[in-house]
Amino acid sequence: MKNLPFSRWTMALGALIALGGSVTSVIPANAAAYHTVSTQKIKQTAYHKKRRSGAIYNKKHTKKVSNLTTHPHTTWYATKQAKLKHGKSTGIYLYVQNSKHTVKGWIWHGYLKKGKAPFVLTKAKAAVALDAKTGKVVWSKHANTARPIASVSKIMTLYLTLKKIDGKKSNWQHKVKITSRGLVSMSRSADCGGFHFKLNHRYTVKQLYYAAFLDSSNNAAIALGKWVSGSNGKFIRKMNAQAKAWKLGKAHFVSASGLENSDLRRFGYAYGKANANKVSAKDVALIARHLMTAYPRVLKDGKIGSMKVNGQLCYNYNNLLKGRKYYRASLKVDGLKTGYTPLAGYCFVGTGHKSGKHRVITVVLHDINEFTETRSLMDHAYRLSSMNN
Repeated sequence: MKNLPFSRWTMALGALIALGGSVTSVIPANAAAYHTVSTQKIKQTAYHKKRRSGAIYNKKHTKKVSNLTTHPHTTWYATKQAKLKHGKSTGIYLYVQNSKHTVKGWIWHGYLKKGKAPFVLTKAKAAVALDAKTGKVVWSKHANTARPIASVSKIMTLYLTLKKIDGKKSNWQHKVKITSRGLVSMSRSADCGGFHFKLNHRYTVKQLYYAAFLDSSNNAAIALGKWVSGSNGKFIRKMNAQAKAWKLGKAHFVSASGLENSDLRRFGYAYGKANANKVSAKDVALIARHLMTAYPRVLKDGKIGSMKVNGQLCYNYNNLLKGRKYYRASLKVDGLKTGYTPLAGYCFVGTGHKSGKHRVITVVLHDINEFTETRSLMDHAYRLSSMNN
């Protein structure tokens, strides 16, 4: 289509699209050109997109670099300003680039507004960052909406277990006899099990604690609940009573483990009318804060990558720990609990204590990128002045 008059070029372009042809972002050579009237350097200034439309071009506007719609949460840094003339129109354009310097070019100033792009988590359906010292919410996304939380539920089970143990060695060493065939069957289940139980075998409370905490064993969590309260139902009522005592208005439990009743039913452990534990991201963070404040040992235990329990390997799936794929030394992550069911998605409650800052607690719910988004959320929380010691 080279050398066609501009009006005929646009008509030909439409015909090409109609025929299913591909279109590049290069403007025809004889289209109305952009001419530089003046250019000046400016102090580096942060901008972010003002509206959905807009694109970045080379200075002559003969090649499109990128659409703003593909960078909805990017902060752009402007270092030059130019007055460009296009036909009879004259406009102010900014030379911008992203923080990684991988996208750069010129854009009309009206497509941007000053300031860094607001912090967002794109994958999490709900999330929160909490200052562990003050209990103040630092950042949130749908944080007051109760959602299924899968095995993150176990932080409440761990709290009530540690409360029952009360620091007594005799309680840690107390032996729990497994007489439930349902729990044995659950332990052997490909989708619900993990830490294998033997019928009529006795496990210490300490073994069940580590199996539930590190290996996220559902059967171990239920066995702990029965030890704490005498029965599964009584323990779940205790979970809800504790949530009420803490004034957690967006928390309701039907399971000690985090499994939904649709799974628990086949093992004989369904409870209540609702299908799943539903807790808001904020209330999860507050439960974690109560747990860590009352029983700081969970921070030491939460850093254990794996350990043998009754001859079985219990593996901690927190991939922000040292030596794991998403580890970052500066974040000082030392906990706390992962979770997943198809209904709840990937969930994670994390905590870290960066040097010179308050400890932070983060929660992401139904987040396919739970570890990368937790890292971003922790970084953002630490950048806020209120997190300084």
